[in-house]
Amino acid sequence: MSDINKSLTYPTSHKSDQVDHYHGTLVADPYRWLEDPDSEETKAWISAENQITFDYLSEIPAREKIKQRLTKLWDYEKYGIPFQEGDRYFFFKNDGLQNQSVLYTLLTLDAEPQVLLDPNQLSADGTVALSGLSISENGKLLAYGLSGSGSDWQEWKVRDVQTGEDLPDHLKWIKFSRASWTHDHQGFFYSRYDEPNAKTKLEDVNYYQKLYYHKVGTPQSEDVLIYHRPDEKEWGFGGDVTEDGRYLIISVWLGTDSKNLVFYKDLTNPNSEVVELINQFEANYSFIDHNDSIFYFRTDLDAPRGRVIAVDINNPAKENWKEIIPQTAATLEGVNILNNQFVADYLQDASTQIKIFDLQGTFVRDVELPGIGTAGGFNGKRDDTETFYSFTSFTIPGAIYHYNMVTGKSELFRQPEVDFNPDDYETKQIFYSSKDGTQVPMFITHKKGIKLDGNNPTYLYSYGGFNISITPNFSVSNLIWLEIGGVYAVANIRGGGEYGEEWHQAGMKEKKQNVFDDFIAAAEWLIANNYTKPAKLAIAGGSNGGLLVGACMTQRPDLFGAVLPAVGVMDMLRFHKFTIGWAWTSEFGSPENPEEFQTLYAYSPLHNLKPGTAYPATLITTADHDDRVVPAHSFKFAAALQAAHAGDAPVLIRIETKAGHGAGKPTAKMIEEAADKWAFLVRTLKMEV
Repeated sequence: MSDINKSLTYPTSHKSDQVDHYHGTLVADPYRWLEDPDSEETKAWISAENQITFDYLSEIPAREKIKQRLTKLWDYEKYGIPFQEGDRYFFFKNDGLQNQSVLYTLLTLDAEPQVLLDPNQLSADGTVALSGLSISENGKLLAYGLSGSGSDWQEWKVRDVQTGEDLPDHLKWIKFSRASWTHDHQGFFYSRYDEPNAKTKLEDVNYYQKLYYHKVGTPQSEDVLIYHRPDEKEWGFGGDVTEDGRYLIISVWLGTDSKNLVFYKDLTNPNSEVVELINQFEANYSFIDHNDSIFYFRTDLDAPRGRVIAVDINNPAKENWKEIIPQTAATLEGVNILNNQFVADYLQDASTQIKIFDLQGTFVRDVELPGIGTAGGFNGKRDDTETFYSFTSFTIPGAIYHYNMVTGKSELFRQPEVDFNPDDYETKQIFYSSKDGTQVPMFITHKKGIKLDGNNPTYLYSYGGFNISITPNFSVSNLIWLEIGGVYAVANIRGGGEYGEEWHQAGMKEKKQNVFDDFIAAAEWLIANNYTKPAKLAIAGGSNGGLLVGACMTQRPDLFGAVLPAVGVMDMLRFHKFTIGWAWTSEFGSPENPEEFQTLYAYSPLHNLKPGTAYPATLITTADHDDRVVPAHSFKFAAALQAAHAGDAPVLIRIETKAGHGAGKPTAKMIEEAADKWAFLVRTLKMEV
């Protein structure tokens, strides 16, 4: 095997003499030229790298077998949670191997579903995805957003639900936006940017978002500007019409910081001004609903794990705010109103709990869930007496339940049929100590009866940032790993939202090293407890999780047998210069700030590769159309890693064409990528398949 690895000759990545000055520190950036994805030189480099990578992967005997099994397992009906607007139900369904899920509509739950929108008809290769939708309150009009090749840029159109025909409406230059209809069904609110430079739209920074109203049947040039802030280039706006149609709630966001502002506009008066209800970025406020002048919010103000408050807009001073549901030991993720009751979604040690309260905040009951896992749904209107939710875990595909809000009873509505026996596997949750003594939870899933002899190939996954919680989830791709004898471990490290805003902040900015320490400690626990050993341990993560594994491999190259960074943020000195990267300075800090520069430079994966080091086998994955984390991060890291690497292990980059950051990726591409990933690990970790 090592002979095969030794024969790899990586493409020549020439070094420029580019040097930048950061607060008195000189930093070389020899691969700056790879930041231009469209230059002939970069295109040639991409082609040469892909040639080596795909040649290497195609020679792995187990790859075809893995791909066939993946395809067989993936081929099952996948249903989304039904939802209702007007007198209609809507739901998504994928027959099994369709590249994109199809939107259906029906008048009663037992009627024959009609196709409303099939994204698979929009492009031959499935790379045009449905990336947003909003249905008018009477259920007659559908506004929907499309994204091509995984881009964050959207184009929105309008479809007549009854006829299935598109109206002439065509809105462009939309990104990070949803649509919200007015109750007269005449139009909707949405947010957009000014038209970008056509040549550099996948790299250019995104500033000055504006909130508009679009009237159906009119050109975009006539859309009404509702709100913008020329004095605040980084502010973004999300507009949502309240359930009764009376108010437009405007949530103002600043980068990826979870703190936001809340403004509102009275839609009963065409000349009403936008009122700044909450005008300080000091906490997160998520609007739930209102009773006349009383607005309900889920907030982490003075409650890092979340609570529900009531604000009277006629007496909006903070001293008049009332607490309805106080903070508990569990983390309050979200709240809806159904049956005139609060349905509160909590996380207890990274697993879902659902609790119901009346509108005065009195506890009514717990919703009995099928087990430890992740539940989602509980959507609907405030007078609804029924709703739907999904439940999934590492070995339970997403089943959908019908829930009666009056009786508290759940009934199974849809149960996917996947070609495996969940009873063959087990999941447990352990708690381990990080470097500073912090207790961190980790889920471990594997076949029943494995030997704890230190020889199990193990795949350790995490994210650790942006207040995002990683909860139990079913994945056909991960099931393959379990079938071939792998252990799947998920560490709920700091930086995520599992234990509220304090847990998040303990992994931000100058505390980011805690995130890497937590992950390294998870790896060490798995080794110490005889699950695996370094030569059999693979680590993986995507986006901020790609940064995580990139930083950990540069800090502890001895600890891992394989590393799979996907669409990672690898250049911590220039991430803020592309697309929406500036927005992440609230999470990472800014290289423009001298103290924060020192922190970033100390862990930036690109800048901490040491020549002459034998790094673990590495398969970097990215996409040439990623306009969230631009591919330059992965390109530069791959070039630098191949130059620094002194060992025999392969260090490869797999560059997907016509795909972006991951959202909307067609099924066919997901299967190919998963087959490549597992085949790479089978060879690297010396597994028998």
